[in-house]
Amino acid sequence: MAAGGGWVIGTAAQMQQAEVWTPAAHLACMAAAAVLLAAAFVRRGTPATTPALVVAAALAAFGLAGLRAGWRLDDALDPRWEGRDLLVTGEVVSLPQEREQGLGFVFRIDGAQAPADDTDLRPHLPQRVLLSWYAAGEADIAAWTGARPQVRAGQRWRLPVRLRRPHGLANPHAFDVELWWFEQGIRGLGTVRESGGPRLLGEGGTAPVDRLRQALRDRIHLRVADPRSAGVIAALALGDQAAIDRGDWDVFRRTGVAHLVSISGLHVTLFAWLAGGCIAWLWRGSTRLMLWQPAPVAARMGGVAAALAYALFAGWGLPAQRTVWMLAIAALPLLLGRRWPWMLVWLAGGIAVLAIDPWALLAASFWLSFGAVGLLMASARDATQAPPAGWRGVLRAQLREGLRAQAVATVGLAPLALVFFNQLSLVGFAANLVAIPLVSFVITPLALLGGLWAPLWDAAAWLVQAWVATLQWLGGGGWAVWHVPVASWWAQAAALLAAAVALSRLPLRVRLLAWPLVLPLLWPPVQRPPPGSFDLVAADVGQGTAVLVRTAGHLLVYDSGPAFGPRSATGASSDAGERVLLPLLHARGEPRIDRLVLSHGDADHIGGAASLMQALPVGELLSSLPSGHPLQARAGRRQRCEAGQRWSWEGVDFELLHPRSADYAPQGGRMPTTNSLSCVLRISAAGSSVLLTGDVGVQEEAALLARGAALRADVLLAPHHGSGGSSSAAFVAAVRPAVVVFQAGYLNRYGHPATEVLARYRAADAVVLGSAGCGAWQWRIGPGMPGSWSAAATGCERQRTRRYWRHPDAVLSTSPDSGG
Repeated sequence: MAAGGGWVIGTAAQMQQAEVWTPAAHLACMAAAAVLLAAAFVRRGTPATTPALVVAAALAAFGLAGLRAGWRLDDALDPRWEGRDLLVTGEVVSLPQEREQGLGFVFRIDGAQAPADDTDLRPHLPQRVLLSWYAAGEADIAAWTGARPQVRAGQRWRLPVRLRRPHGLANPHAFDVELWWFEQGIRGLGTVRESGGPRLLGEGGTAPVDRLRQALRDRIHLRVADPRSAGVIAALALGDQAAIDRGDWDVFRRTGVAHLVSISGLHVTLFAWLAGGCIAWLWRGSTRLMLWQPAPVAARMGGVAAALAYALFAGWGLPAQRTVWMLAIAALPLLLGRRWPWMLVWLAGGIAVLAIDPWALLAASFWLSFGAVGLLMASARDATQAPPAGWRGVLRAQLREGLRAQAVATVGLAPLALVFFNQLSLVGFAANLVAIPLVSFVITPLALLGGLWAPLWDAAAWLVQAWVATLQWLGGGGWAVWHVPVASWWAQAAALLAAAVALSRLPLRVRLLAWPLVLPLLWPPVQRPPPGSFDLVAADVGQGTAVLVRTAGHLLVYDSGPAFGPRSATGASSDAGERVLLPLLHARGEPRIDRLVLSHGDADHIGGAASLMQALPVGELLSSLPSGHPLQARAGRRQRCEAGQRWSWEGVDFELLHPRSADYAPQGGRMPTTNSLSCVLRISAAGSSVLLTGDVGVQEEAALLARGAALRADVLLAPHHGSGGSSSAAFVAAVRPAVVVFQAGYLNRYGHPATEVLARYRAADAVVLGSAGCGAWQWRIGPGMPGSWSAAATGCERQRTRRYWRHPDAVLSTSPDSGG
C-alpha cells in the first residue's frame, strides 16, 4: 500500500511540470528507484523499509511518466508547417462525427508531401491528427448536407490539409482540452482543403474493428427514424458519444445520469459480470472442464476477456480501458490462489491504470470510477452473514443491496462531483434509481442485440424516447442542479475525507462527526473586491469578445463571445456563453448578472448572450441592438447605449462614450454599420481605468477624439480585435495604455491583430497581451494594489497553469508571432 501511495505521488509530481526533463534525467530517476527498492528488500522489516518503498515508487512513477511524455512530445507538428498547404495520405481511425457544416475524424498519417513549388525539406508531421472537413462557406451548407463526402472508418485517403498544433481555450476552472488531446495521442489539428482534390484510395487493412463499428452505426441510423434516439443507441452500443444531441447531453448532466450513456466502467463491469455468470453456468456442466480449472477461475478469466472484447468494440475509450485493467488486477489474486484485502486490489488497479495512462490522474472520470469502486468495496456487506432463504428473501436482499449501493455511490461521490464540476444534481438519486436498471439491463442489451435482429432497435428507441421525456420533466426545474463556487484545496480535501469516513465501517458516532467537514465545500466563502475596487476578467473565447467586471456588489458582463456552431435538433446551443462564461460564473459564485452590455450585433460579440440570459437572471440589457432583435425580447429591462450615460457601483464609475443618439440615424441615406455603433465603456476606480471598445474603427476613434472624450486608460481592450482598420496612431496616443489586450482566436483567418497595430502599441511602451497566447487575463485594481498593471495585480491563465502538454508558444509574450 505504501508503494501505491508513492506511485500516485510520483505521477502527480510529474503532472505539475511546465517542461519535461531530459530522457537521461528520467532514466536516472528509475535507476535510483531500483536501488532504493533493492535496499528496501535487503533491509525489509526495519523502520526505513516503508519510506524507501514510497520514495522508490514515486521516483519510478515520475521517471516512467516523464519518459512517456517526452516520447509523445516528440511526435509534434513542426511549427514551420503550421497553416501551410500539405498533401497527406493515411487512414481514418475513428468513427467520423457528422456535424451540420461538416465532418470530424481522427486520421493516422503515414505519408506527406509539400506543394511542388515548396523547396523545404520533407515535413515532419505527427502520427495522429484530428481533421475537420467543412463546407466551403455558409452558402454551401445546404449543398454540403445533401452531398457530403462519404468518409468511413478504415478508409485510406489522400487529403490536402492545413494543420496546426493543438491549441484550445484557457480559462479558470475550465476543461483542459489540450490535456485531453495529449492523452488521446492527438498531436495536430487540421482542416481538409477542397481545392487540392481529396481522393479516396480504398479500404485500409489495419482497422477491422472500426469498420465493423462503422457498419453497425450505419445500420442503426437507417433503422431508427428518430436521430436523437439513434444517437443514444449508438452511444450505448458503440461508445459513439458524439452522436448524442447536445440538448440530450444537457438533460443527462442535469439529472446526473450522463455516466450511463457512455461506455463507462459500469457498462464494462456489467458485461463482464454477465459473461462470467454464463461461463460459470456452462462450465459446471462439464466434468472435464471442472477438473481442468475450477468454475470461479474460468468465470473470472472469461469475464475479463469479455470485458476486453466489449471495450475494443466500443472504441477502446479511456474509461473502458481503465475498467479492463481494474478487472484484470482484481482477477489476478484468484488466479494465483491468493486472497488480497480489498484496499490492496483497489490500489493495484489504480497503479496499473496510471502506469499505462499517467494522465488519467487528472481526469474526473478516473476519480469518479475508482472512487465508486473503492466506496462500494469499503462499505460491502459482511460476507460471513448467512444468505437469505427462499426466492423472496433473495429478491428482498438484492433490492436492499441495490438501494444501498446507489445510496453509497450518490452520497460518497457527491463531494467528488462538487470538486470537479462545481455542481450537483439534486434529482440524481431518483433519476439513477430508475435509469441504472433500465439502461443497464434493458436498453443497452437491446442496443447490442439489435445487431443480430434489427427490430430490437425499435424497442430500444421507444424506451429511450420515454426515458428522455421523463428526465426532461424531472430535471426541468431550476432547482434540479445546485451550483457552488470553487472551494479551497483544504475544503475539498476535508469533504473527501468526510465522505470516506461516513461510508466506512467505523462506529456510527465517528461517522456522524465527519459530516461537518463537508460544510466548507458546500458553502465556500466567495471573495469580492472591497468598495472602491473592481476586478476584470477578459475571458478566452477564441475569436470574439467577453469581459467580466465585478465590483463589491454588482456584476457587469461586456459582450458574450461567439457561437461555436448551429443549434442542435433540440435547440441546444454551442457557444461561448454555455461553454465558457457560465462555468466561469458558477465557479466564481455569481448568481446573477446585474447588467449585460452587448456592444453591437456581430455574432462574435453576442453569440453566447441567449445562453446567459436563459441560465441566469439579468437585471438590465444595455446594447446598440435594434429594437426588434430577438435578444431584446428576452430582456426584462433594456436600454439603448448612448454617450453620456453614467452610473456608479460601490465607488466604481462607469461611463458610456459612444455611440451618440445621432449615430443611430441614417447617414447620407445609409444605415450605420453594427461596428460603428459599438458601445464604448470606460470604467474607473482608485485612479486607474479600463476602456472597452467593441469593434469601433478609425472613423469612430476620430469622432471620439474630436469631441474630447475621456479616453485615457491603463488597460485597453483593443478595438476590433486589433484589425488594420482600427487603433489609429492618434487614438493610441490619446489612450496611452499600460496594457492592451487583444481578444482574438489562434491563427484566426482575419489576421488579427495586424502587425502594424501591434507596432503602434509597442512604440507606445504598452504591454501587449493576446488571448491566444495568454488565455483568460485577470486584472484587479483598487486601494492597496501595488500598481495598475503590475504582476501582483494581473495574471495570464496560461502562465499561471503552465504545463508541458499546453501549446509551447502559448505563454505571456509581447512579440507579434505569439501575441495574437
